[in-house]
Parts: sequence; C-alpha cells; structure tokens
Amino acid sequence: MLEITYPDGTRGEYAEGTPVIELLSSLPNSVRKKAVAVMIDDTLMDLQQTLVSGGLFRVLTVSDDESLPILRHSMSHLMALAILELYGDVSFAIGPSIDDGFYYDVLMEKTLVPEDLVKIEEKMAALLKGGDLSFKREIFSRDKAVELFEAEGQKFKVELINDLEVEEVSIYRLGNFTDLCTGPHIPRAKMLKHVKLTSLAGAYWRGDEKREMLQRIYGTAFFTDEDLKAELDRREEAKKRDHRKLGPQLGLFDIKEEAGGGLVFWYPKGYILREKIEDFWKDEHRKSGYDLIMTPHIARSELWHTSGHIDYYRENMFIIKSDEGQEFVLKPMNCPGHILVYKSHIHSYRDLPIRYAELGTVYRNERSGTLHGLLRVRGFTQDDAHIFCTPDQLDDEVDACFDLAHHILTTFGFDKYKVELSVHDPANMEKYAGSEEEWFMAEASLLKAIEKRGLPYEKMPGEAVFYGPKIDLKLIDALGRGWQATTIQFDFNLPRRFDVRYVSSEGKKEYVYMIHRALLGSIERFIGTLTEHYAGLFPLWLAPVQAVILPIGIAHHEYALEAASRMREAGLRVECDVREEKLGLKVRDAELQKIPYMAVCGDKELEAGTFDIRTKAEGRLGTKKIEEFIAELVDEVDRKA
Repeated sequence: MLEITYPDGTRGEYAEGTPVIELLSSLPNSVRKKAVAVMIDDTLMDLQQTLVSGGLFRVLTVSDDESLPILRHSMSHLMALAILELYGDVSFAIGPSIDDGFYYDVLMEKTLVPEDLVKIEEKMAALLKGGDLSFKREIFSRDKAVELFEAEGQKFKVELINDLEVEEVSIYRLGNFTDLCTGPHIPRAKMLKHVKLTSLAGAYWRGDEKREMLQRIYGTAFFTDEDLKAELDRREEAKKRDHRKLGPQLGLFDIKEEAGGGLVFWYPKGYILREKIEDFWKDEHRKSGYDLIMTPHIARSELWHTSGHIDYYRENMFIIKSDEGQEFVLKPMNCPGHILVYKSHIHSYRDLPIRYAELGTVYRNERSGTLHGLLRVRGFTQDDAHIFCTPDQLDDEVDACFDLAHHILTTFGFDKYKVELSVHDPANMEKYAGSEEEWFMAEASLLKAIEKRGLPYEKMPGEAVFYGPKIDLKLIDALGRGWQATTIQFDFNLPRRFDVRYVSSEGKKEYVYMIHRALLGSIERFIGTLTEHYAGLFPLWLAPVQAVILPIGIAHHEYALEAASRMREAGLRVECDVREEKLGLKVRDAELQKIPYMAVCGDKELEAGTFDIRTKAEGRLGTKKIEEFIAELVDEVDRKA
C-alpha cells in the first residue's frame, strides 16, 4: 500500500494503480470543481493517471501557478487537432508550453499566413462547442507506439520514440489527434476557452539547419478572459517598446544588413547613451578595487586550444588565416586574455585578490535565424571581469560582486530581479572539473551571498556547466518580463588548463580560485533591455538629449540660443529648435524623440526672463528662470534620479 499525506496532515493508504481522481473524493466539491492536476511530492500528475508512489498530496487548481503550463500544453493539442481537421496531411513535431504561452511545430504543404490563425482559432472554438472532446491517456509499449505513429505518417514522433531509452511510452488522444506525450493535461476540455494565436515563425527540426524547416504556430492562453485580455494588452505595450523599432526611430542604433546581420551601428545619440553607461561602469569598478585592462580582439588559435574553446566551440568562432599560414581567432570571450595578464607576473597570496575588468568586445558566429536586435548579435561588448583569489577569500569576493551588481542595477532603475543558482550533480562528479570539495565550497559562497540578502531563489541541481557553479540574476522590467543580466560564475577548468597559480603562505604553488563575472551581461543587450524598460524615455542622466528649447518665433531665437549655450556650459545636453514651424509640431517632435524636458519661450517669457517648462509625462510644470532650471536639471543628473 502507498501512504498519501494530505495538506491538513491526515493520511490515507491506497493500492498502487489507484486512479488519482479517487484521492479527491474526500475533498470539498469547490476544490474538486477547480482541480486541474495534482502534485505528489515533486511529481506532477493529471487526474487520469494512477498512483505509482506515495507522498505529500496537493491539488492544483486554476489559481495555482503550476496549472497554467498544463492549460497551455493542453491548448497546443487542441490547436493541433484544429490544424489536422482543417489541412489534413500534417506532420506534427513538438508542442510544448513556454513562459508566455505555447507553440506547435508542424510540417505541411500549405504555407500558413496570419489570416490562417483566425481560421484555426475559429476551428478550435467549433471543436469545443461539439461538447464531446476529452483527453484520453494510454500506455503503449515502445514497439506498438512506433507502429501507431508510423501508420499515421508521423515521422517526427517515431524519431522521438526511437531516441527514448524506455520500454513504455504514454500517448494522449484528443478527438482525431494522437500525440506522444507525458502530460499532464486538464481534466475538462471546456477549460480551453480563452486563447489567442499570436504569430508564425520558422524552426528547424531539432534546431538543426540541415533538417526540415517547420512552421511554428505560437499562441497564449489563460483560465479567464480577463487574464487573456491583460496579457494581450501587455504584448501591445511591448510592441511599442520594442528596441528594434525605437533604436532607429530615436537615432540610437541600427543593424545594416548590407554590412551583415548581428553587427550594430551606433548613431551619435546612441553613442552618448552607451558612453554614459560605460563611464558609470568604469567609475564604479575603480571604486570597488578593480583594475581596468584591455586585451586584443584577435589571438592565435593555439590560445583557444589551450583554453579548450576551439575543441567544443569552433563552429561559433570566426577563424582567420594569415598570409604566413598562422591561424587566428576573433575572440569569442575575454577569459584567456585576462589569464595571460595575470600570468605576466608571479603572484603571492599577499597580492590576492586581483580583480581585472574589461569592456571587451567579442565575436561569435551566431546562426542568422537566432539573431534578434541587440539581444542576440555577432559582435558585442561584455562587461567582463575576472577575480583571482584564494579559497579563504571566496565568500568576501562573491559578496562584493553581489553588492556591486545590486548597486549598478538599481542605479539604472532595475529594483527587482530573479535569482537562479546552478549547482552540480554529486552523483556525476566525473563530468565536472575540480574536486567535490571545491564545488561545495564555491556553491556555499554563492548561497551565502543570496541568503544574506534574504532573496528568493531557484536552485537548479545539475544545471551547472562542467567548469563551475554560478548565480544568474534576471532583471524584471516595467512589463514584468525577465531579462538575463548578471552572472557570477566559478571556473575550476581554466586555472588548470593555463596553470594559473599563486604562492601560498607555506611557499607552495597553488591553483587560484577564479571567478568570472559580468554585471550587465553585454552592453548591447543591456541597452536593448534598458530601451524597452523605459520605452525610450531614459532617465535624465542617461538621455542623449536632456532638454530642448522651443522658441515660438524668430524674435525669440537669440534668447533661446543664449539659454542653450548656458545649459551646455553647465554640462547639459541640449538642443534648440529654431525651425520656422508651429509650436505644436515642435512639441510633438520633441515628445516623439522622448526628450525629457521642453523649455518654451515666447513674448511673455522673453519679457519676464523665464521659460515655460513642460514634460511629456507631467505636462506643464510652470515657468522658471534659466538659472533655476539649470540647477534643477544638474541636481537630477547628479542624483541619477
């Protein structure tokens, strides 16, 4: 018998194979009606499954966060059924739930267009109105499942089954659609009401550009219409904030296809924004005890053989051969260069920690299909740093990294972030560099830094890469979206590959402990994030143009130009719009360019020696003398408000 513990502490015993739904019989009807699935310890199960183990039992209802992915995955099956009934001969690949919805990859003769999404939605609604749809789970032997999907012409499902090292597989049927699927699924199809199919894209089968190109249909779904509408509104707002649109519109940056995808051109205003970010970054690092260095953009391939990158990363590298037959690599990362700087001298324990920081531009041969504005490019500048320290300095160094990250990110206006801790799998130590003792020490340092601040975090066992554990901070922007930024990563691999040591207090040569660390991630991606977070209306200290003076007529030009000159002398970035256009047009253009402040002057202001100050967000702020206006702006810049 299997023991089940209910949330109130009561216990029950059930035979193995008991239908999960029987465990709900003693619960209130209000809970049973809202039940989506159950959790037994950490195992998620739908109401069709049967007990295979005991443990702590919890019912997931429509209010639980874990239920939404179940709804969305179920919706992908309903969408697949609609596609099958509309278009007939379709090969289905995979249809998972994702963070903001779901998708299904399909291979079919017809090329879908946006108008087809409406037809598919209508068919989904019609199928639900039929009233007899339900998910049915079945268990097949591996061979029988292959026979089933071969008979249906579903080659992708057959390939997936052949890759599984199991004797049995589960399938789910929904109407005429059959899928290889572990579940879970919702108990009632009538829950699948609130859906919107959002977009189409292409995707290679298994991400391999040598395999079939599939059509990917994206959608999103919720349990209530209100939640769906809120999400669609959020997406509309996200479109307005898209950095790929705002960058060229605001004269910040662009990517020129004639020069090559994934290579960014920074316009004058964008360069100012970038410069202000980099200057702040450099100042804060110097204050925190970092030495700033610069390493070459190119290095002999032997360096990358030593690091191991060329063995595992070659396809993502840009490799050049010189006329003399030497092979060079455009650097894909800064670590080996920092190690060479460290190794230029012999260091004792008294010299450590040594902290090297670099705004180092790197190059990676990303596939064209993965490029995305500033978020995924081929040439980008990492705000990189490497800390070389002794084991007993670990805790303090990780703690200081966290402090610096928090200070810099909050100064840019990111007060919320999600923390992920990737650790090793103790059962598979053979796949990791370094000793188990070193791993536990490094992970403990990371954990201390998180717990010291009382931050919620997600621990991810087995997710650490082979060379060390890490912390990732994901920024939460104004729309609640997460963006990858800070990484604090240990490396037990490169110190051994490059023989990076220090002389201990006992006079022995010991391997250094090496911390990789990036706070913004990359300048490009961070500016993309920042642009969308602020919708292009940057804080005053970052704004490429901080104020524009708008004279109403020619008679006010001299007064306006003199004020602009005084503001520039105070260190402010100011434009003066002396076009012979109506004031309304000038104000509208300034708002479209997201300029924080506008200072209007006409006859009344000229006579009083003032300006009429306004912003897009707050409207008119009243009249001010130029000295008062300058003082307020300088104070706002200095405070980085």
